[in-house]
Amino acid sequence: MATLAETAPAFVEIAHRIVWATAATVDSHGRPWTRILHPIWEWDGERLTGWVATEPTRTKRAHLAAHPYVSVTYWDASHDTVSAHCRASLHTDDATCAELWERFRSGPEPVGYDPTIIHAWKDGPRSPAFAALRLDPWRVRVQPAPVLLEGRVELVKDWAEDPA
Repeated sequence: MATLAETAPAFVEIAHRIVWATAATVDSHGRPWTRILHPIWEWDGERLTGWVATEPTRTKRAHLAAHPYVSVTYWDASHDTVSAHCRASLHTDDATCAELWERFRSGPEPVGYDPTIIHAWKDGPRSPAFAALRLDPWRVRVQPAPVLLEGRVELVKDWAEDPA
């Protein structure tokens, strides 16, 4: 099994190229819910952290209160795929929201963007409709297309740690 140091840079490269991820949460009754999210990922050489600019809806808050985990998967037409299974926490404090706002505003294309394009966030990072969703992965998978297309079942890079 690869180390996180081997896996994280490849994960970020593919995730930032694909941009949009399918994300799943679980409601209080154990039923899965999926949605499309636009995370931005940071690898500092030791820790991989994902951030999502999002609306702190009642549904999202309830899901995370019941089960504070999110699974995200990226796929593109070339069949490159990456997945991250994460502990998730929703942040609405001014400092974290302002940091995330700037992280997206100054982020590299195509993952970076100006958050003011979202109408509900026209008032900036202090808008009550704006929140920061932090993703702390406990398992990361990277599977470039050649692995899939050659029929190999093993992952090129796979990293996991105990989520407890």
